[in-house]
Amino acid sequence: MLGWSITFLIIALIAAFFGFGGIATASAGIAQLLFYIFLVLFVIAVAVRVLRGRAP
Repeated sequence: MLGWSITFLIIALIAAFFGFGGIATASAGIAQLLFYIFLVLFVIAVAVRVLRGRAP
């Protein structure tokens, strides 16, 4: 699950870069939404990983 969260975070960062940079202004709102959703999912995945206490 952590791997998927990191993958989606990277995809959201790339989408945010293009959306916030003016290249695709029509998709800026969608990029912002995806960025925050995947950021929250990443934080939740990290918290679950830490709480379970498994070694990497």
